[in-house]
Amino acid sequence: MAATNTTAQPVDSASADELTAKAVHKRYEGLVTVRTKAIKGKGAWYWTHLEPILVHNNDTGLPKAVKLRCSLCDAVFSASNPSRTASEHLKRGTCPNFNSVAKPISSVSPTSAIMPSPSSSSVHHNNRKRSSSSAAAGSGGAASSYQVPPLAIVDPSRFSGELTYSSAVSATTMVTAGTGAMLPQQPHLMLSGGKEDLGALAMLEDSVKKLKSPKTSPGPTLSKTQIDSALDYLADWVYDSCGSVSLSSLEHPKFRDFLNQVGLPAISRREFTGARLDAKFEEAKAESEARIRDAMFFQIASDGWKPKNYGAFGEEYLVSLTVNLPNGTSLYRRAVFVTGSVPSKYAEDVLWETITGICGNAAQQCVGIVADKFKAKALKNLENQNPWMVNLSCQYQGFNSLIKDFSKELQLFRTVTENSLKLANFVNYKSQIRNSFQKYQLQEHGHAWLIRVPLRAFETFNFGALYTMIEDILSSARALQLVLLDDSFKIVAMEDPIAGEVSDMIRDVGFWNELEAVHTLVKLVKDMAHEIETDRPLVGQCLSLWDELRAKVKDWCSKFHIAEGPVEKVIEWRFKKNYHPAWAAAYILDPLYLIRDTSGKYLPPFKYLTPEQEKDVDKLITRLVSREEAHIALMELMKWRTEGLDPVYARAVQMKDRDPITGKMRIANPQSSRLVWETYLTEFKSLGKVAVRLIFLHATSRGFKCNWSLLRWVCAHGHSRVGLDRAQKLIFIAAHSKLERRDFSSDEEKDAELFALANGEDDVLNEVLVDTSSV
Repeated sequence: MAATNTTAQPVDSASADELTAKAVHKRYEGLVTVRTKAIKGKGAWYWTHLEPILVHNNDTGLPKAVKLRCSLCDAVFSASNPSRTASEHLKRGTCPNFNSVAKPISSVSPTSAIMPSPSSSSVHHNNRKRSSSSAAAGSGGAASSYQVPPLAIVDPSRFSGELTYSSAVSATTMVTAGTGAMLPQQPHLMLSGGKEDLGALAMLEDSVKKLKSPKTSPGPTLSKTQIDSALDYLADWVYDSCGSVSLSSLEHPKFRDFLNQVGLPAISRREFTGARLDAKFEEAKAESEARIRDAMFFQIASDGWKPKNYGAFGEEYLVSLTVNLPNGTSLYRRAVFVTGSVPSKYAEDVLWETITGICGNAAQQCVGIVADKFKAKALKNLENQNPWMVNLSCQYQGFNSLIKDFSKELQLFRTVTENSLKLANFVNYKSQIRNSFQKYQLQEHGHAWLIRVPLRAFETFNFGALYTMIEDILSSARALQLVLLDDSFKIVAMEDPIAGEVSDMIRDVGFWNELEAVHTLVKLVKDMAHEIETDRPLVGQCLSLWDELRAKVKDWCSKFHIAEGPVEKVIEWRFKKNYHPAWAAAYILDPLYLIRDTSGKYLPPFKYLTPEQEKDVDKLITRLVSREEAHIALMELMKWRTEGLDPVYARAVQMKDRDPITGKMRIANPQSSRLVWETYLTEFKSLGKVAVRLIFLHATSRGFKCNWSLLRWVCAHGHSRVGLDRAQKLIFIAAHSKLERRDFSSDEEKDAELFALANGEDDVLNEVLVDTSSV
């Protein structure tokens, strides 16, 4: 046992040192925060002269204590009680330099302003500071023994009725330093600007201190190369933010102070919209063009034809056109600003113009298009005119559209919507009920809010707003039930017949079950849509996604006792509307989905296709090859169906590892599916050409998200040619950078996540004051 304790002791000691260091550092940061606030006028006067410092352990290098350093004489003290340190070191004259600077008014106690008798003052100063008292006595001037700071004189008539003084106190006088003149003085000293003057007074004292004992502390000196490099990084950040950082903020006084503090020159916003912007744009464009030229073929992704903000009807919005390469890279191509409803022919022209702008007459380099709208017209027309193309509808948009289908076709959704609107409007618009409701919200949740009700114009086609209303009602269920017991509700119920209907609704368990059922189904679909947006699945995964949705909806029907028939009918209608034969063909040709049979072979999953989908595979493959190769491609397909892929290669393609960020299992090498066809399965010459062009296709058009701030600017200045050109360049630079980092979120979403945190950080000052005993 002794040996065990001896071995564990260093570990415990190290752990104790680390805990101590952590506590010390926490104490230090807290004191720094307190001092910073005090210097700005929101704290004690002495923090102007006392500065927290960390003392490190010489052996471990870890912080071991926090000290306070006097900025006037460099003396160091314990940080356990800053107020006592200020009293003993500064007020009582221990600091040799404190008397040479103007003392803050808050450091002079009211009683010290009262004129003492000469004899008592001599005794007092002999006890406190013998040398000073002796010098004063030698000079023969009693007045010079007092170091009295300059004091603000306030007209007491301004405060009649607020401040009252006794006749004895009001008659007291003060001796001014060096002159001996007697001035009447109020014991409760005030500044004419109030507490806000304390910050300015601290700055004045600091200026006086610097002039009397100048200590040169020049800022950092940077070379021209370092300055240019720093400004380049700053420009990258501004451009990458794509509007969330205003260019005008570069000329903000505080930002200029920051630049000056770190040794950088002041910059103009015009500098970021001129030659520097052009250079960054040309650099990003050249890099994008080089990558596209290096690829044998590509896919165009077009997102934004269907506005995500239903309130923006009639306003301008952004259509992003992106190039997807076989190696998984996505490159931004261009932005198109459109207004209101766009004709299908216009979209078709924009898409074809984008394709020819990339590859000229060699349009066969474009394998296809994925877009969030126009599948039935523009995409179908382009596919018919160019038989080698595979044009897909965006699966993210398809899943979101399914929610709208549910709200239109299912009676459950209509019932819940009607009941929820009735309840929400009654609670929001009846002042007595609203007050009672918010009282119980405060009681249950600590804050109160109105139930968010959608505008009547958007109820029919924007279920997102209705979903928000349902969430509010569910989260306020307890408060709504307490409202029924409140006297105010009983009074309203006697006069308003709707109150009785609302009361019955809130007491009805069936209402809450239906509400929860709708909320759960919508959340289920929204979560899957969010995964599609985040994971960006390829076309071969589409069938699996819809099968997964069907299974989850079946479980939902069972849980809430909902008839499956009507729900399945809605899902099948949306599935057929989104379906493309490439879904089935890519599912069969992608080695990622091969299944191991009893003999050990890895074979394509034909057994999971319907007979119609099997025919679609044959038709699509024969369409994507020349007439001469069609029968060869079908023969190779039969061979692929019976022989499949070598087990070693199949297992290598399907190998997974855990994503360090999400914790989910991911394919270790997503490019291996295509590379197997290009390097190992070379005997499938015709089928291989189809496979490599199919299996890399993206199933969603979601990509770069532009910040609303820039879109609002475009709406206001979209008719300016110069302004629109700059906006296009800004968007291109930002999108190019974000796609390179595979960052598909927006700054607004990140900020929303940050502000939505359940628990904010504790107040540092309070934490320091409470936790001082742990140091």
